[in-house]
Amino acid sequence: MDFLQKIGESHRVARLMRHFPPGQFGRYLAVGVCNTLFSYGSYAALTALLTPHIPVPYVAASVIAGLMHITFSFLTYKWFVFRTKGNYFREWSRCIVVYGGTTLLGTAVLPVIVFLLRHLTAADKSAPYIAGAIQVCAGAIAGFLGHKNFSFASSTRSRSTDQIDAPERKVIP
Repeated sequence: MDFLQKIGESHRVARLMRHFPPGQFGRYLAVGVCNTLFSYGSYAALTALLTPHIPVPYVAASVIAGLMHITFSFLTYKWFVFRTKGNYFREWSRCIVVYGGTTLLGTAVLPVIVFLLRHLTAADKSAPYIAGAIQVCAGAIAGFLGHKNFSFASSTRSRSTDQIDAPERKVIP
């Protein structure tokens, strides 16, 4: 039995994989690409539109685009990834909490990652960019788990369409 097969049969891996229903995480990543393009595109467009009118246009653009991004992302995740019904305001409010939490945590951890990269690798000038990429990947996973278990979780924890459509999984205790 090879190493990867042993990992796949591990009860810890099975417990971890229960949090990623088949297809749902893939849809989350695909929708995330769309959300990222929308977010940056709206920020860039607002910055260009506001530049001739106010002194620090990128700050105003960031705030406005941020609210637009959260709302756009919320709707795409709701309709295409988690496929929940109703509860728009409650779920949108929870999305703000998840995005706020991941943003604060990511911002707090970023200097530590940059420091470690600069001192443990040859990456000096590129350390902030590598750290940002690490942060984006970690944020995508944390965001998925936050949205799945908080933003779009029902109060009764009813089964989502992914769990209903997915084949039964044998879970090892």
